Amino acid sequence: MVQNLPDRAQVVVVGGGIVGCSIAYHLVQLGWNDVVLLERDQLTSGTTWHAAGLVGQLRPSRNLTQLAAYSVELYPKLEAETGQMTGFKQNGAITVAQTEERFTELKRAASMANAFGVDVEVLTPAEVAKLHPVTETSDLVGAVFMPKDGQTNPTDTTAALAKGARMGGAKIIERCPARRIETANGRASAVVTDHGKIECEHVVLAGGMWTRDLAASIGVTVPLHAAEHMYIVTEPMPDVPADLPVLRDYDACIYIKEDAGKLLVGGFEPVAKPWAVDGVPDDASFTVLPEDWDHFEILMDGGLKRIPALAEAGIRQFFNGPESFTPDNRYYMGRAPETQNIYVAAGLNSIGIASAPGVGKALAQWIVDGEAPMDLWDVDITRVEPFQKARTYLRDRTVESLGLLYAMHWPDRQPETARGARRLPYHDKLMERGAVMGVASGWERPMFYAEGDEPREYTYTFGKPCWHDATAREAHATRNDVALYDLTPFAKFEVQGADAEHQLQRLCANDIAQEENRAIYTQMLNAKGGIETDLTVTRLGEQRFLVVTGSTTRLHDWDWMARNMDPGANVTMTDVTSAFAVLGVMGPKSRTLLSSLTDTDLSNEAFPFGTSQEFGLGYAMVRGQRVSYVGDLGWELYVPIEFAAHVHEVLTEAGADHGLRHAGLHCQDCLRLEKGFKHWGHDIGPEDTPIEAGLGFAVARNKNVDYIGREAITAQRENGVNRRLAIFTIDGEPGAPRMLHEEPIWRDGKLVGTTTSGGYAYSIEKPISMGYVESGDGPISRDDVLSASYEIEIAGDRFPATASLSAPFDPKGERMRG
Repeated sequence: MVQNLPDRAQVVVVGGGIVGCSIAYHLVQLGWNDVVLLERDQLTSGTTWHAAGLVGQLRPSRNLTQLAAYSVELYPKLEAETGQMTGFKQNGAITVAQTEERFTELKRAASMANAFGVDVEVLTPAEVAKLHPVTETSDLVGAVFMPKDGQTNPTDTTAALAKGARMGGAKIIERCPARRIETANGRASAVVTDHGKIECEHVVLAGGMWTRDLAASIGVTVPLHAAEHMYIVTEPMPDVPADLPVLRDYDACIYIKEDAGKLLVGGFEPVAKPWAVDGVPDDASFTVLPEDWDHFEILMDGGLKRIPALAEAGIRQFFNGPESFTPDNRYYMGRAPETQNIYVAAGLNSIGIASAPGVGKALAQWIVDGEAPMDLWDVDITRVEPFQKARTYLRDRTVESLGLLYAMHWPDRQPETARGARRLPYHDKLMERGAVMGVASGWERPMFYAEGDEPREYTYTFGKPCWHDATAREAHATRNDVALYDLTPFAKFEVQGADAEHQLQRLCANDIAQEENRAIYTQMLNAKGGIETDLTVTRLGEQRFLVVTGSTTRLHDWDWMARNMDPGANVTMTDVTSAFAVLGVMGPKSRTLLSSLTDTDLSNEAFPFGTSQEFGLGYAMVRGQRVSYVGDLGWELYVPIEFAAHVHEVLTEAGADHGLRHAGLHCQDCLRLEKGFKHWGHDIGPEDTPIEAGLGFAVARNKNVDYIGREAITAQRENGVNRRLAIFTIDGEPGAPRMLHEEPIWRDGKLVGTTTSGGYAYSIEKPISMGYVESGDGPISRDDVLSASYEIEIAGDRFPATASLSAPFDPKGERMRG
């Protein structure tokens, strides 16, 4: 029987693995000691206890790397602080490459690591052999070495975090499962256990594999699924030194670490085995699943090839245990958008030991401050879509997602499983025209259009992309004739009510108090001036507005708006995303094409840029928005979903006489880059202000309503900024070199930032990217940016670059306003 279960707590953390214990530990570090952690059985009994204990630092973005790197800062301190041994040691980690493409990937990662402040060395095969003497290196092309990466004992490290939490006043209660969460008015009010109820102000769901179902019971979406994860441990091997670095061979799908004179060999096979499809059993503690040597064969073969001595070593243990994985291989953290005070930290995708300190620290700060401590969009729980909690979807995607951890991390890579969930009304028609589909938030979206004998599928490379020639055709049509883009997945919200204008004025940095049918480009900012949402607001009536924002940020943006409106305001929001298809008719002949299909006057005088009108097209009534994300004359047509197929047919048939070509998202992305248009989540985000990003024109100077972030923007206008977003071009063929994102930017020989996105500028036939130039020691002016010499580092090589603060294509925007 559990003794002394408290009646109340400030925070209840559900889950006693390493992540839950880290959250409790960091909450007490911040002075919140009224914390209760509930563990259904014993600490670590879910996944933590059987983790391999690898502690790597490098992640795909600067902030996620910062969180992961914090582990090698915290773990050495825990033992001294708590007296509990952790087993942490920094032997370093080597990742080897068997192919040139893999070596390119690793060298790109090394350049990124250096820019993020992570120690890294690029190695030859001979250097690998010296650092890892039991490794076969004859088939290697090269490798990278992270000298400060390490490994730890997961159970002991969790015990240290738990002890530190207790020392700070937290209560950790084992064998006390959380059975139910009581909610009222969108807030959690109590956690109900087998031994009583705890009323609380905040709840954290950190229950690993069990999080999905517990969250679902209160309407919170946490899409994750368990899969079997296998490794072997050898008998002691005489030639294995205690300081042997961790070895990763992604091409063989394996990792190898020293374990008290033995070797532990595991990995992530290309075709995984989902586990507990019908739900994780309540009593699944310290679960050991049956051995499956047939399934493990691909990993064993890779291990034998890389460490020949394994052939003579005895196998002490074959281990198979469950771990949880997410559909996109990125973990979840943050405040659940369905509630006001429930937070999530789950789905760690086999990097929980390395990620727990950073996740715990960041989430604790989030709870205490009420806002994220940094840009965490990559792992924010608001990126998920409700359909993704469907068990069949999760099962099918998990078959693939586990293996993608070690597969080639190609640019543009598309998942192959769990596809076709959300299709456009004219999906089949697009396929007939050669559409090659990608997927985002479940939407099947045309990325490019193949012609003739061109393959109608992706082939991946770090060089010239497979879609370059197709996109060149589409770009030519957009700039010279007319192109048809599908934009249906845009998130669309109707905001209505007597207070709608005032509330949107508080949220938006631009002045949206305009006449009816005006479409205003704006951002919504946080208190620091960072960009939380990048959107268009159209006034449909005196008390009615249409908000249009990005497809992948639907829940994030809805959540931001809902949380920041005044309580009790007379305003309602309705998500109409699925009610309308959106077709973008773009290019200098767009007016001619559309004018042939409607009686509405589409001249610049009657239908100027930045306005919106309803008009007839074929048998349908559509709303045309005179805006453009490709920087050319055009209209976005909002079509009731039941008329979408018809309108597409009408446009396609009439377009044949005007040179109409269908165009995909790769083309849109390249054209917006050469026009200098920003993409939220890459070029702009919560840590970037409009002034830094060159979007000051979208921030009203004399607005009579105080908007969130106004003080920060005013201060930047008065005092200047320490960083500016610039456009960079380099001379070269498509893909040689290819700029993607996070490539280091060198200014007069000094590292000053990294790129944010990259592509190809077809109008000037050059690779193009954006990136922030940081001064490091005070304000940086426009002249400061333009007066320097630049290089962009790609896979360890530096390429001369030209910087600009204006778009290389139509910098004054005359074409789209003409």
